[in-house]
Amino acid sequence: MKISDLDRAALRARLRGAGLRLDLHPFSACVRSELPALADAVALLYADFPLAAEDGFADFHLEIRAEPRWLPFGRWRARFLYDGLPAFVSLPRRQAPTMLEWGLNWCVASHAHQFLVCHAAVLERDGRALVLPAPPGSGKSTLTAVLAHRGWRLLSDELALLDPATGLVHGMARAVNLKNASIDLVTGFVPEAVMSPPVPDTLKGTVALMRPPAEAVRRRAEPARPAWVVLPRWQAGARAGFERLDRAQAALLLAEQSFNYHVLGRRGFDTLTTLVGAVDCLSFRYGTLDELEPAFEALAAGRPPGDAHGT
Repeated sequence: MKISDLDRAALRARLRGAGLRLDLHPFSACVRSELPALADAVALLYADFPLAAEDGFADFHLEIRAEPRWLPFGRWRARFLYDGLPAFVSLPRRQAPTMLEWGLNWCVASHAHQFLVCHAAVLERDGRALVLPAPPGSGKSTLTAVLAHRGWRLLSDELALLDPATGLVHGMARAVNLKNASIDLVTGFVPEAVMSPPVPDTLKGTVALMRPPAEAVRRRAEPARPAWVVLPRWQAGARAGFERLDRAQAALLLAEQSFNYHVLGRRGFDTLTTLVGAVDCLSFRYGTLDELEPAFEALAAGRPPGDAHGT
């Protein structure tokens, strides 16, 4: 049974009761909340995800709880709890949907040490994974949202899960986080994308969440072999093009973007050096969305770095 098979009353009843159990392979999460906005967000963003067994094991037990109502209506807040304990400061209640996404990311990054967890998007083409590290302002999520609807399978927008034992990269195929100007850019360029209502005044500005394509969710349990590490860079007016990236620089970048490199120690170092030694390491600049598809088609076809036209 999928989330979309539940009517809204049944969905809210599970969230208010023992919890809604989401199959987020390779994890499962039990989510509780009495907030209608949270139920609406789950119905929209997780529509294609299957329900995990109600009596099964859950990796993460989460709750988005309303704060006391003595505050004025416009200042009502919500708090994220992990295993019944508050994990973050409270936020305005309208931010509950983004709080769930950020909280799930925190759970994985803080506890899933069977993987090297990096702040990077991952997409797949013909069994090969494209890993996009995410320094601030890189345009990573905009690029991910477009490619996920242009022939590449979404594994993750935020967390690359690198398995030290196999060298494969996993993802949960969850929502893509879009911010500020990128929301209108993606909505206009990818009209088929399903978007949540924008939430203003978050710590990251205005945020909207893009529902993952149904095929990505259906295949979320399929890892991929990394083939490219590409550092994206948005530059207004720039022509789309790739350049070679030094492997040592790529390794340092991934280490900086890793949440648990220091926890894994030598194992984390070996995982990163093996990864960058086996893939093409590139930087990619772009200034318009209409050049993304041809540029990455050329990459998948094995053409040498250059502009979108292969020069």
